[in-house]
Amino acid sequence: EEEKSTKPPAGSSKSGWKNWKKTKDSDSGGEESKITYCHWLLKSEPESRLEKGVDVKFSIDDLKAQPNQTTFWDGVRNYQARNFLRAMKLGQQAFFYHSNCKEPGIVGIVKIVKEAYPDHTQFDQKDPHYDSSSRKENPKWSMVDVQFVRMTKRFIPLSEIKAHHLAHKADGGPLKNMMLFTRQRLSIQPLTQGKNLPLWTLGAVPSERQPLLREPGSSTYGFFFLTFSTQRNLSLS
Repeated sequence: EEEKSTKPPAGSSKSGWKNWKKTKDSDSGGEESKITYCHWLLKSEPESRLEKGVDVKFSIDDLKAQPNQTTFWDGVRNYQARNFLRAMKLGQQAFFYHSNCKEPGIVGIVKIVKEAYPDHTQFDQKDPHYDSSSRKENPKWSMVDVQFVRMTKRFIPLSEIKAHHLAHKADGGPLKNMMLFTRQRLSIQPLTQGKNLPLWTLGAVPSERQPLLREPGSSTYGFFFLTFSTQRNLSLS
């Protein structure tokens, strides 16, 4: 169960290590700064839990066991999380985050292989995420298809990420407003830009050869720290 919230900032996005840009608001005819995201975090439960008689367990190993290591990310029933799903673009990547378990944390990386389309579980009365108020002519809920890319270099525990968050919260660092902690129950979250924090120090990338990323609006270079969270409410995942 996720908290309800308002619609997030809109905007188009392109694949690549950049999570925002300025876009022109054609509707208003004015120039507006809009946030666009290119990386995400998807939360899923690796341990068995029954919801309306259905086990919603889905670990990264379950994803790897799927045909072509691909599955749909269904069951999201929060409007902001749904809007984030709809903002995802083909080829974008996401952290696979194990949640609601003994050792929560980031375990792997997946990519978006199909952009948002209607979530069929909203119409299935036997599914725990059935929504009687949704209509096929105007579906309320969406899902995307994701494919396994690889495991992270090492398991990145929530406790370690939190230590960075608290340190940055105290000194005004770039991770002070990480959604993983400010919006804990939101199941799908975009990445937060992080300044000068190499992902490889947290084991997120395979080597230190990861290219440096330019920080928007600056002549300096740094890395982006990906943070996003999603209490994945999937029947299959």
